[in-house]
Amino acid sequence: MPTQSKRLALVNGRIVLPYQVVNGKALVIEGTTIAGIANPGDLGSETEMLDVEGRLITPGLIDIHTHGALGHTFLEPTEEAFATITQENMRRGVTSLLATLSTASIPSLIASLEYAREWMQTERAGAQILGVHMEGPYFSPAQAGAQDPGNLRTPDDGTVEQLLAYHDLIRIFTYAPELPGALELTARLRELGIVPAAGHSAAREEDLIPAIHAGLRHMIHIWSGQSTTIREGPWRKPGLLEVSLVYEGLTAEMIADNKHLPPTLMRLAYKCIGPERLSLISDATSGAGLPEGTRFGMGAVEYEVHDGVGMLLDRTAFAGSTTLINEMIPIVMEHVDVPLVAAIRMVSLTPARVIGVADRKGSIGPGKDADIAVFNNDFTAWRVMIGGRWVYPV
Repeated sequence: MPTQSKRLALVNGRIVLPYQVVNGKALVIEGTTIAGIANPGDLGSETEMLDVEGRLITPGLIDIHTHGALGHTFLEPTEEAFATITQENMRRGVTSLLATLSTASIPSLIASLEYAREWMQTERAGAQILGVHMEGPYFSPAQAGAQDPGNLRTPDDGTVEQLLAYHDLIRIFTYAPELPGALELTARLRELGIVPAAGHSAAREEDLIPAIHAGLRHMIHIWSGQSTTIREGPWRKPGLLEVSLVYEGLTAEMIADNKHLPPTLMRLAYKCIGPERLSLISDATSGAGLPEGTRFGMGAVEYEVHDGVGMLLDRTAFAGSTTLINEMIPIVMEHVDVPLVAAIRMVSLTPARVIGVADRKGSIGPGKDADIAVFNNDFTAWRVMIGGRWVYPV
């Protein structure tokens, strides 16, 4: 779809900025970027007007932790898989994402990294892939959750550099900080400009402090795959969860599907961490968008859509979400009492800052990429723009 031939103004909408909602103004887009916000009456006849009829105008959503949708995952290095996932996200108002890889064999991970690099080199339909989130394979078996237990590794086993050969496209690398070689991995990631992230970990606070000093910056899906307080004799030892809640230098993620966490825990995360450091993520697997009872896989493991969420077949652990992040916005507003502006921030500017792209994405402002979602009241997307082009509806 071609770039707009002249200036375009979205009028009669509620424009969501990082700290306020603006009414009665026009969002002006010129070429591939946002020109600014103006009074509609000040725009000349050379500006095309689009009446959005009172709908919400937000930055395009950014999902930094999503594995798949509609029966496919990014562990499938094929055009069908990548196109299906990115286009389904686009239809939900997601304009950018990280292709998230879960634990698998090293050759499988390398094949997906190779394909992600190829995909990113050309313009494609669907949400933009800004890079890869490596979720594994260096995890604790005790906190593996739905990660493939047959392919878990430790960072000192000699395989790290095979994956880091793709450091140019890896944005986040998640691992268990207590494992042998994890401190060295943390330092290496920091050196390469990759966000070191903790997850699927049995770490105690004493494991985490050295990792934080070495550069650990981010915690994935709070409460999921995280160690928590244990007692050793009379002593209470904090785990990864407590560190995630209280260390202000860390950012964190939350799966807000109202399945992984009940509202009380989501409220606690929001109150402790706040919208400037807490991102909502879908952690969507190939079950996203599939009906109840559908079997799906990720790598070598099979799961099922059950009660509106992905689960292991024996029901002992969740297997990612089946909810994409546009649907999480009304959940946190209704059940967690998060204001609209903060909810949008957690799916746009905050994740953009986590991965270092906030200078061009994640908020509405002059000079930013014209990645825009226009939402109906139920947060279904009415129209979606990427780089100044309307991409949905096609």
